[in-house]
Amino acid sequence: MNALIIIDVQYDFLPGGALAVNHGDEIVQTINDLQSEYDLVVATQDWHPRGHKSFFTSHPNKIPFEEISLNGLNQVLWPEHCIQGTKGAELVPELLTNAVEAIFRKGVDKEIDSYSGFFDNGRKKSTGMADYLKGRGVTEVAVCGVAADFCVYYTANDALDLGFKSSIITRAAKPIDRERYERVKKDFQLKGGTVI
Repeated sequence: MNALIIIDVQYDFLPGGALAVNHGDEIVQTINDLQSEYDLVVATQDWHPRGHKSFFTSHPNKIPFEEISLNGLNQVLWPEHCIQGTKGAELVPELLTNAVEAIFRKGVDKEIDSYSGFFDNGRKKSTGMADYLKGRGVTEVAVCGVAADFCVYYTANDALDLGFKSSIITRAAKPIDRERYERVKKDFQLKGGTVI
């Protein structure tokens, strides 16, 4: 069984959103077209409570994209985005979701960020996605969506650690920082992942 994992195709991550990924809207049709090629399709949704500690606004005198230590982990401070119940947190209507069996929400703990669709950044809590995929007999995953250099990469990387064969679909992923994306893709491949 192979699964397609669609990462965070939400208003706030696409052009015009609070944390927009350049040209992120251009991959939505590609993601739609890919869905029929997989036995199972799941998605993730960034779902932050108000006042999340990953927001620069939660830290006096900090600016967007500054890095701090948060509970012992390196944390990029992001603009407020994907706040629970807001339009920015919604999956965009252009994304076809009829084939999506389950949506896993992440970033729900105010104290810790969650780039990966599988765990928070400290790996203290699981989203349940790994158990779901394993329960459905999935052995191989392909990851797409935004942002390629953060949530897509972390999800694909954790999939390897969890014993799945894992790949990143480059034509269906867009990064925030292209240079960072090139670095993490190399790390992912050295670890045994595939970039397709």
